[in-house]
Amino acid sequence: MHSDILNYNENQLVEDKAICNLLAEHIDGYLKGAVSKVWHGHPVWFLDGNPIVGYSKQKPGIRLMFWSGADFDEPGLDVLGKRFKDASVFYQSTSQVKKTDLRRWLKKSQEIQWDYKNLIKRKGRLERIK
Repeated sequence: MHSDILNYNENQLVEDKAICNLLAEHIDGYLKGAVSKVWHGHPVWFLDGNPIVGYSKQKPGIRLMFWSGADFDEPGLDVLGKRFKDASVFYQSTSQVKKTDLRRWLKKSQEIQWDYKNLIKRKGRLERIK
């Protein structure tokens, strides 16, 4: 796990820290070859420079977000972005994290991708790359 992500997790409250560590371990374990770092203040994993998945502390809990998740057709990812193709779920405890769902979503995150890496170059227009 990237040291900046470890530091991010360490700075969370006890239950949030446990959720963050669980998510990071599973994401790292499943997305082999992904580059991870703290980006815009929270942990994010990238494939070929494209943001795929990340999490952050927000008022409702720890938000797990998939940048292209709106196209996963997954009822568990029920917080949809208003402008882009992201979808999220919030966790308040580790017991809410269903590992089978997480693995399925991570698999879909490799198969379904919108090109966020070139969003600025394309003046805010998203294109599907996978």
